[in-house]
Amino acid sequence: MFFKEAYEALKQGADIKRPSWKGFWRKENGTIVMYCKDGSKVPFMETECIFVDIGHMMADDWEIIDGDSVTGLNVSTFTFGEAVSRLKRGQRVTRKGWNGKGLFVVYQKGYPEGIPCNKQTAAAWGMNEGDLFRCEPYLQINTVDGSHAMWVPSIRDVLAEDWKVVE
Repeated sequence: MFFKEAYEALKQGADIKRPSWKGFWRKENGTIVMYCKDGSKVPFMETECIFVDIGHMMADDWEIIDGDSVTGLNVSTFTFGEAVSRLKRGQRVTRKGWNGKGLFVVYQKGYPEGIPCNKQTAAAWGMNEGDLFRCEPYLQINTVDGSHAMWVPSIRDVLAEDWKVVE
């Protein structure tokens, strides 16, 4: 069904979702609550990343469900796309499948206004020590020995669905 119909059903007390979602939406105490796959319940207006976009509003695959019968919530792993979203919100993520202890990724906002170059960076980039060095946002990994490195995911990392938040 189209979003307009699903939304009307939601207002009347039905639980709704899209087939690709593990969670669902339910109206509680006058507000829409998102029942998320990680087991959390997020009031719609309190979410930092609202996923209702034109794509969802134009979708014709909304369905009415019995939310009390939904299984598979409390899933602690997710896709790389969700990992990036969580990284941008300041969370640290790792993969369940990584062998090394202490491996995790963080999002660095970069230095769009620049920071003063140290001697090593100035020499590497042909700049003067103290010149402003601007840097775009990037991902950084905490390695097994505790050092840090810029990180670019492999195709296996991008396609993996075993990402999780570092507690």
